[in-house]
Amino acid sequence: MLKRWLLSLMARISLIMLGLCCCLLLFYLLACKPAAHSRQQSLLWPGGATSKEGYLALLQEREDSHRHYINSLTKQIGELKEALQERTQQLHDSLEKAKTKGILPQGLESLHKTPTESDLKEFFRSQLNQAEVISGMQLPNEYALNPFDTFTLQTVYQLETGLTRHPAERPARRDRRDELIGAMETALHVLNGPQQHRDDPRQKQTYSPSDLIQGLTRTERDRGSVYELMFKGDGPHSFTQLVLFRPFGPLMKVKSESVNTRSIIINIIVPLSKRVEAFKQFINNFREVCIQQDGRVHLTVVYFGPDQIDQVKAVLDQTTRETRFRSFTLIQMNEEFSRGRGLEVGARAWRQKQNVLLFFCDVDVHFTADFLTSCRLNAEPGKKVYYPVLFSQYNPSIIYSNQTLPPPLQQQLVIRRDGGFWRDFGFGMTCQYRSDFINIGGFDRSLKGWGLEDVHLYRKYLHSKLMVVRAPSRGLFHLWHEKSCADELPPDKYQMCMQTKAMSEASHGQLGALFFQQEIENHLKKQKQI
Repeated sequence: MLKRWLLSLMARISLIMLGLCCCLLLFYLLACKPAAHSRQQSLLWPGGATSKEGYLALLQEREDSHRHYINSLTKQIGELKEALQERTQQLHDSLEKAKTKGILPQGLESLHKTPTESDLKEFFRSQLNQAEVISGMQLPNEYALNPFDTFTLQTVYQLETGLTRHPAERPARRDRRDELIGAMETALHVLNGPQQHRDDPRQKQTYSPSDLIQGLTRTERDRGSVYELMFKGDGPHSFTQLVLFRPFGPLMKVKSESVNTRSIIINIIVPLSKRVEAFKQFINNFREVCIQQDGRVHLTVVYFGPDQIDQVKAVLDQTTRETRFRSFTLIQMNEEFSRGRGLEVGARAWRQKQNVLLFFCDVDVHFTADFLTSCRLNAEPGKKVYYPVLFSQYNPSIIYSNQTLPPPLQQQLVIRRDGGFWRDFGFGMTCQYRSDFINIGGFDRSLKGWGLEDVHLYRKYLHSKLMVVRAPSRGLFHLWHEKSCADELPPDKYQMCMQTKAMSEASHGQLGALFFQQEIENHLKKQKQI
C-alpha cells in the first residue's frame, strides 16, 4: 500500500516538474529572439517590435492571408456555380428546342442528367488541353499566330491596335484594367496561399504587386485567356513563374514553379559587313548592359569580307583591355554578305557542351538588361522560342526637326506614338536554344543578301510543336539608320526593302506634314495677310 502511494506521489512530482520545465521553456522562447530569424523579423517588423509582438504580427499576417485565400476560393466557387447553372440552362434550352423540332441527335441522352462539378472540371480541362498553354501548336503561316500583349503594373504594350496607333496604352481601358487586376490578385492569392506553402515548405517569401517583373497575356477566341506572370524570387537570378488560364469562366491555375536563370549564358550573334561606326555604337551598348550589368553573355561576330576587319578587331581588343572581358568570338567569312549564313555559322561555332541560349541580333539594335532577362525567361529548350517585337525608331531628323540638335540617344528610346512603331513584320531578332535551332534545321542556306531567311525560320517553328512566344518587348529598340536597297535584289526582296524604308522614316501624320509642307506655309502666309 505504501509502495503504491510512493509511486503515485513520484508520478505527481514528475508531472509538476515537467509542467514547470515547459513553462520555463515557453518563457525563454518569448523572452529570447532567435538569431537565425533576426533578419527575417527585421524585414517583417521594421519598427523594432519585441519577439512576442513579432510572433503575434506573424500569426495575424498568416490569418489574413488564409482569410483572403478563403474569400478567393469562395468567390471562385460562386463563379463556378453560376457558370454551371448558366451552362445547364443553355443545354436544357437547346435540348428542348431540338426535341420540339424532332431533330435531337443521337448520343445526347446524357443531357437529361444534371451536370455535376466533375463535368464542369472536365470541360475546363478540355479547354486547357486545346489551348496553346502547356505546349505549342502547328500553325500554317506567320499570320495565324496570336501574339501576346506585354503588361506591367502601369502599362499595356500591344499590337492589336496596329503599327502606328497607341504602341503603349496607359492607362488601359477600364474593362482590360479590371481583367488584369483580377489576374494579379489571383496570382498573389495562389503564391501566398497556404497550399503553396504546403507544396514548398521552404518558401518564406510573401509576394506583393511590386514583385511583378513582366506579364504576358493573350486570348484565343474559342478557348480562353492565358496569363503568364513572372515575379522576383528570393535571389537576383531567381524568379517565380505563374501561368493562369481563364476558359471563359473562373481562372484556374495551370502551373507554379521557380525559375533560376543564374547559369543561363546568352550567345549574342551579330552578322556584320563594314559599318564600323554602327559596330562601335553597338559595343558601347554591349559594354554597359552585358559587361557591367549582366555578365552572363558571349558575343559572336561573323564578319564578311576583308574590308575594315582590322578596325573591328581593334574595337574588340580595346574592349578587352579596358574591361578585361574576353568572352568574344570573331569569325571572318571571305564571301558575299548573307545574314542567314552569318547567323548559321555563329550558332554552329559554339564548341562548349552547354546548350547555350542564342540571341540573333543586328548591329543597329539597342537592348537593355531587362530584355536579356525576358530572353532567358521566355525561351525554354524543347518547349518555347521567343520572337520579341522590337520598337523601331523613326528618323530623328524628322522627329526633332524643331530642335537644334536631337536629344541624347537614351532620351530618344521612349515608346511613344510619334517616336516609332512596333516592327511586327520583322522576325530577325529572336531568342532560342541552340539545340532547337539545330533540330529545326537552321536557316535556308540557299538565300543570299537581305530578307526572308528569318521568315522561313519563323515558319519552321510555327509548323513544329514548339510554342512561339511573340510579344512586344519594351527593352528592344531598332535604331534608325539610312537604308539603301540594292539594285541587284530580286523584285520581292526589293519591294520588302522599300516598304521597310518608307515605314522607318516617320509616322503617317509626320510624313503628311512634310508632303503638304508647302501648302501649310502658304496657308500661314495668307493668315498673316488677313
